[in-house]
Amino acid sequence: MKPLPFFLLVASMVLATPGSASDTHSAPVAVNQNVAILTFLNEIAADNGVYMVTHKIEFFAGLAKGQTPRATVVTCSDSRVQANMFDRSPEGELFTVRNIGNQLVTAEGSVEYGVHHLHTPILLFIGHSRCGAIAAVSENYSKESPAIRRELDTLTIPKELNNLDGVKANVNYQVSVAMLKFSDEIESGQLTVIGAVMDFADDLHQGAGKLHLINVNGETDATKLKNVSALLTSKKTKSTPVPVPKKNTPHEKTPPAEPVHH
Repeated sequence: MKPLPFFLLVASMVLATPGSASDTHSAPVAVNQNVAILTFLNEIAADNGVYMVTHKIEFFAGLAKGQTPRATVVTCSDSRVQANMFDRSPEGELFTVRNIGNQLVTAEGSVEYGVHHLHTPILLFIGHSRCGAIAAVSENYSKESPAIRRELDTLTIPKELNNLDGVKANVNYQVSVAMLKFSDEIESGQLTVIGAVMDFADDLHQGAGKLHLINVNGETDATKLKNVSALLTSKKTKSTPVPVPKKNTPHEKTPPAEPVHH
């Protein structure tokens, strides 16, 4: 990629800046970090330049008019999971919400905006293989910051599940929560809630990078999911979701027993 002269100039200034004696140990780390930042800026500027010249002005004019996305997509913040894995042109197509563990409750307003204000007919939850959030709730995360603990606390995954089964259970749970919240939209046929797993690690042995459909409006039967058309036209989709049992969060201590008075 061809770097921008401005960033190269700043990089040369950073590398040429002498450090004081007290900065002997910290200077190399700071310089390396600055170089990494400048490299990142160079690369995204170059990629953005390619993007600009490979899309016609009409494309951007269409985006400027407003958004009418096909789906609200809730996916994990994990950097390994990106929209281009399942949608080659996501601009204007996906109203995307990202958070730890692809949850509804920690991003409820954003999800609600997609369903109620943008009127997306699809709400799609995407979990993924090797999920760090699922791994965390299976262990002790008491040393994490309060903000991170709050988001992990709402992942109701039984500790005995392996990572992949935990990912699936979490996706199914998110679908259940969404079905309760948006029950009116689902009953009227305005919304379909879907759960899927992006398996970039090929843990399901059906091909690395495959997006697996595992839930449609509460239906998780693999045989029925092979015929989504029949499933959507049928009125037998589950209207009463069954949530995953609540687990005890690892960082919470068991409350002491009440004193017994004689």
